[in-house]
Amino acid sequence: MIDDFLRPPRTRLEWGADVVRVIGVLGIVVAFIWFAPTDAGVVAAALPAVFAPRFLGARAGFDLISGVVVLAAAWSNVFDLYRTVPGWDLVMHVVCTGVLAALLYLALARLEVVPAPAAVGALRRTPIVIVTALGLALGAIWEMIEWLGKEFVTDEIFVTYTDTIGDLAADGVGGLLAGILVAWVRLERRPRQRVQRAPQETSA
Repeated sequence: MIDDFLRPPRTRLEWGADVVRVIGVLGIVVAFIWFAPTDAGVVAAALPAVFAPRFLGARAGFDLISGVVVLAAAWSNVFDLYRTVPGWDLVMHVVCTGVLAALLYLALARLEVVPAPAAVGALRRTPIVIVTALGLALGAIWEMIEWLGKEFVTDEIFVTYTDTIGDLAADGVGGLLAGILVAWVRLERRPRQRVQRAPQETSA
């Protein structure tokens, strides 16, 4: 992962993805100076997901798109778009959750927790099922964070039963779409074939 992160950009898309990361870092300063410390915290919390594709060796196009999506989700909170633009909340739940679920699957594949999409003998339905479950899990965690924020930080956070169910449904849709993407599109810069281990002999 360190080698992937330190690898210099070579194409326009790779340069673009790195520019997005720089914008993400500078955005923390901008949010802190011109908005509020909590807004800066929201932008800062998005940075791990912006840097993750480089560590995971993601293809440049997916790297760029995921960075833009994650930062858009963070800044939508800063500009209060989730409450002022009808439907924007559900759109970002689908798109952002899908991106995060796909990234999490790639990370788990690197750790050999789940089969790599390009592994020998891997079934296409496997990432579809797992990434969908990851999307729902991420959505549930986010809804818990929202509830904690409303109860213990500020009552300006909008949380209702209907909103929560709608968000979780959108998270499931995002996870499903991301699972199909992981199953059929190579998202890593180079395919990673898992080595097939020879079966161990058992003594009589």
